[in-house]
Amino acid sequence: MTGGFAVGAQTPAADTTIKITFGGFVDGYYAWDFGRPPQFDRSFNGGALFTTQPARHDEFNVNLAFVGMKLEAERMRGRFALQAGTSVESNYIGEPTIGLISGPSLSRMIQEAVVGVRFAEGAWVDAGIFYSHVGMEGWVSGDNPTYTRSLVADYSPYYQSGVKFTWTGTPKLTAQIDLVNGWQNISENNTGKGVGIRIDYATSPSTTVSYYNIFSDESGNLPRTFNGIGAKATVGRVLLLGNVDVGTQILPVAVTQSPPVDEHDRATWWGFTAIGRVTLTPTVALAMRVERFDDPSQVVVVTGTAPDSIANSPFRGYGASLGIDWAIQPRIVWRSEVRGFNNNTRVFPNGLSITGRKGDGFIVTALTVSF
Repeated sequence: MTGGFAVGAQTPAADTTIKITFGGFVDGYYAWDFGRPPQFDRSFNGGALFTTQPARHDEFNVNLAFVGMKLEAERMRGRFALQAGTSVESNYIGEPTIGLISGPSLSRMIQEAVVGVRFAEGAWVDAGIFYSHVGMEGWVSGDNPTYTRSLVADYSPYYQSGVKFTWTGTPKLTAQIDLVNGWQNISENNTGKGVGIRIDYATSPSTTVSYYNIFSDESGNLPRTFNGIGAKATVGRVLLLGNVDVGTQILPVAVTQSPPVDEHDRATWWGFTAIGRVTLTPTVALAMRVERFDDPSQVVVVTGTAPDSIANSPFRGYGASLGIDWAIQPRIVWRSEVRGFNNNTRVFPNGLSITGRKGDGFIVTALTVSF
């Protein structure tokens, strides 16, 4: 016997090739909000950050910077990445703080910390902190057709913590099942959990149709449901992307809603976005977007109190944007965008005035570097 094993015994075959790569991304920006928010946050009376990026007004800052390590092998994979930036600060501000060792102080620094094992052909189990399975736009600005993310993306989860099962049934079909702590939270806020699925089907080499959902227990045994469908297609030099999301949640008995909602009813929110991006030259592209988001009961968009209307003003907004990207080099892109919103109540900032505005807009320019 040698080391507890019989001499000559066969040990399980290990992966013969393990590939580890390192990379990163930096997105620096300057933005001007026409509402001139007095505290430089693009919010109103302590209300919502209506977009996670750009999060600050009249300020040179870093939207997102991260460094990461990726592991790839035949039967295992993983990624670990650390991040910082104003979009990180705004997106993780709602991370629950219950107990002494929870909350955003640590969570916001971890973009992903996930490991996975392949247990059958095309089938993986991954566990840890990972990107969300919902939506059609990602967390990293450089991966999206527009510089800023749509309202439907900003008001659905960007990250999750838990376990996911992914199965690639055919080259056209991929399915995923997630068991997670809840609606975009690493630290727990109750004893419930969330479960969701995603199905991507490639109808052609240039077109993919997606369905995704999540069912979770939020804010003390209040069931929340969320469903979305989306599509992405490339036609020549044109990229088209769009999705429609619908969410519902049971309301607490004592809650005061606007407009009033019966305690046994479900509050509903919904939104859509449609994006087109055309490549004008090998280095220049133009991106356009229209969108709508409707959350009258403020389940996910908490606007704060508008002085000229009732408390907890509803959010029923439209938006549009126009952007231009210039690839200075393959890894360096200068991105600029003008974007505007209109809402049915005065929820947007209006400088130092106590009266808000129904409309708002901003211009942002950013330099992104990937390595």
